Amino acid sequence: MSLYQNRNRVVHTFAPVWDGHSRVLILGSLPSVKSREQGFYYGHPQNRFWKVLAAVTGEEVPKTIEQKKDFLMRQRIALWDVIASCEISGSSDSSIRGVAPADVAGLLQMSAIRKVFVNGAKAGQLYDRYILPDSGIPAVRLPSTSPANAAWSFERLLTQWQKVREEDGIIEEEGKRM
Repeated sequence: MSLYQNRNRVVHTFAPVWDGHSRVLILGSLPSVKSREQGFYYGHPQNRFWKVLAAVTGEEVPKTIEQKKDFLMRQRIALWDVIASCEISGSSDSSIRGVAPADVAGLLQMSAIRKVFVNGAKAGQLYDRYILPDSGIPAVRLPSTSPANAAWSFERLLTQWQKVREEDGIIEEEGKRM
C-alpha cells in the first residue's frame, strides 16, 4: 500500500498566534500528528523549532503552550500555517494533496506584520502558490526544523534562522526592541 493510499482529510484547528504588535509571521505547512494531538504548533519532541527560536532570541526554550504563546508575543512573532485543510498521510508533507489554503493574506492585511518566513520547502511552495498572489509579500524560505530534516544540524539551522532576528524588524536600529 502506498503512502498516498493512506491519506486522510485533515482540518487545521489551531488559530493563528498573533496580536497587534506582531511584526514577523512564521508559517509552516500543517501541524504534525504530534502537534495535533497536543493542540499546538511544533509539538513533536524532536522538532527543533522552539529550541532554534529560543537560541535566535536569547531566551529560554518555552515548554508549555502558554509559555510558547507568551514567548511569541514578547518577540513580536506571529505563528500559523499555510494550509487550512488537506489530504495527508500522517505528517508527511510529500503526501499533501487537495490543499485549501488558510487566509494568510487576510491576516497580513489586518496586522502590522512586515516580514513573512516559511519553515521548510513545502510551506514555501504552498505559500508561493496560494498566498503570495493575494498578499504580494514574498516569504523568506528557511530550512525545516522538522526531525525529518536530519541533514541540517542544529548549528546549521541556527545560522539560517538568524534571519528572523536580523532581517525582520524585530531589532530596530541601534539595537532597540520594537
